[in-house]
Amino acid sequence: MSIIKVLELMSSSEKSWEDAAAQAVSEAGRTVKNIRSIYIQDHSAVVRNNKLTEFRINAKVSFEVSADLPAKTKK
Repeated sequence: MSIIKVLELMSSSEKSWEDAAAQAVSEAGRTVKNIRSIYIQDHSAVVRNNKLTEFRINAKVSFEVSADLPAKTKK
């Protein structure tokens, strides 16, 4: 049996919503292992001078909890 945890993240990019998603996964991957998926819950953009200048996402990143780690014991 595998256990999946979910982190809710916000990310932004000056390029695109796809780049914002890639940055979210990349940044989460620095401290979280076994990332399995990303679900884009919402997206928005900042407009300045009638141009899209920043792409923002709210996302849920899921990762598998490793069964290889020893369980913590109380002292």
